[in-house]
Amino acid sequence: MTSLSQLTGIAPLTLAGAAAMTFAAAYVRGLTGFGMAIILVPLLGLIISPAEAVVLGILLQLLIGPVGIGIIVADADRASAIPIALVAMATTPLGMAALDATPADIARLLITLAAVGAFVAVLLPKHPDGHRPTRAVVAGTGLASGILTGFAAMPGPPVVPFYLRRALDPKVARASMLLIFFGTAIAGTLAALWVGIATFRLFLIALLLFPAMWLGNRVGARHFGRVAPHIWQAMVAVVLGIAAVSAVVRLV
Repeated sequence: MTSLSQLTGIAPLTLAGAAAMTFAAAYVRGLTGFGMAIILVPLLGLIISPAEAVVLGILLQLLIGPVGIGIIVADADRASAIPIALVAMATTPLGMAALDATPADIARLLITLAAVGAFVAVLLPKHPDGHRPTRAVVAGTGLASGILTGFAAMPGPPVVPFYLRRALDPKVARASMLLIFFGTAIAGTLAALWVGIATFRLFLIALLLFPAMWLGNRVGARHFGRVAPHIWQAMVAVVLGIAAVSAVVRLV
């Protein structure tokens, strides 16, 4: 009889460690609306190949995406979130193809630049009340988000500053980001199947990690409503800062 460890290629204790990592990353997602892939993909890359970690991160985002989708759609700034999501979904295959063709060292450099750029961008002054982004900015955000989804399972670096620099209620910003990330997860999964790097093994690992992801996301979401807006924004900046620092450390 084939054991679970043989099917996944991961020892039971290692899988338990991956579940703990997933819980922590999902908690951040539930609390801030982003950050799961930024935190989790590099950690998963310690136990599976970087390309597999990217695909696994996308599959996990796909599984958690429908959770609370009704509230997410109702709260989101649909005027911007839906166009960004559509553009990102259309360009995700470009990122996946780039990942397949890019040397690992160059890929790590590009991912590091994206993480650092997102942290710097979120620290820039906020736009004034009533600011509406132009169509070009919306399209550019979707383009960058889609490419980074396919390339690194990280749709957040362009999207988070887009919403955090606007005078939006945290509830609206969080829901808008989650709506976009669900769309990129769908596109990322289809692109991974198209490229041929989404395997039964990765689907199985994603299903095994789903309970930890669901629980972490639920706990984080429960804490979201108890955090003051300025503290929430500071926490988002801290998550981006940690991601940027860790990306630089990995590169060095």
